[in-house]
Amino acid sequence: MRIRSATVGDAERLLEIYAYYVEHTAISFEYDVPSVEEFRSRIENILKAYPYLVAEEDGKIRGFAYAHPFVGRKAYEHSAELTIYLARDAKRRGYGKSLYEELERILKGRGITNLYACIGDPIEEDEYLTRNSEQFHAHMGFAKVGTFHKCGYKFNRWYNMIWMEKIIGEHE
Repeated sequence: MRIRSATVGDAERLLEIYAYYVEHTAISFEYDVPSVEEFRSRIENILKAYPYLVAEEDGKIRGFAYAHPFVGRKAYEHSAELTIYLARDAKRRGYGKSLYEELERILKGRGITNLYACIGDPIEEDEYLTRNSEQFHAHMGFAKVGTFHKCGYKFNRWYNMIWMEKIIGEHE
């Protein structure tokens, strides 16, 4: 496995991975799959200020993760929100852990102290959403810090959204 920085040239493969989550799950609260051009633009904008990483094995991208602004105000500049998506056949093989460990290393080196994850949370697990993401983040050292109740509506049902946090730096 190799972890490297994403490029806009990766957009088609990354969108292929992401599209499944938009169309078949409530992991993403987007309803429509973005165009390749839109996805390229998203990658390009993230890379201006934050790391955007891909995990490759045998020359194929198996997943991606990136950091982006938490809330977007100056006072939050030492915090970042993380996002991760893995190919459906790439789960439980260490890609997520490797991506997050590298993101954390890079962000800590840039003075980021707090990491956040915004996660769709089922009221009851169903075919569209389980608690796997919450469990993954807990395994990576994140703690649940809040729940927004029935704030996401997809597939004709309501979902909660939770925030998880991990402190990685000193608050001097």
